[in-house]
Amino acid sequence: MSDLRDLYQEVILDHSKKPRNFRSMTDPDSRAEGYNPLCGDRETVFVDMDGDVVKDVSFQGAGCAISTASASMMTESVKGRTRAEAESLFERFHDLIVGKDSPGESPDLGKLAVFSGVREYPVRVKCATLPWHTLKAALAQNGATVSTESEGPNAESGGA
Repeated sequence: MSDLRDLYQEVILDHSKKPRNFRSMTDPDSRAEGYNPLCGDRETVFVDMDGDVVKDVSFQGAGCAISTASASMMTESVKGRTRAEAESLFERFHDLIVGKDSPGESPDLGKLAVFSGVREYPVRVKCATLPWHTLKAALAQNGATVSTESEGPNAESGGA
């Protein structure tokens, strides 16, 4: 358990200090805004599609280390996947973070499995999932602003 915790800290710190795909896109196919009013995390996710495949994805914003690292790893994980594959990855990641699955139950999450430690800190779950909910809104191309505190399909429930 100590090894997983060390890996979690190392990966989170690396991606929060040197986030991948942290940039604006000049002419994305879609974008969405995300906001966590509890801690102030704000992110914009940009998506460029090639048919049904995520050709490019990036993000900008300001947030805590967990939110930034989650967005960084999310962009690396969904680039090159189909819309359906990206949405399926969102569901598996979400299930892991909120405690529906254990790390071993979602082996295809790869490096994203290090976020399983977030479930021990329920207030941080929204930090880790904000970029993913924002991506989901961008993929739906509805231009929605996602808030972790609003009701609806893109919001986190309660404290989990």
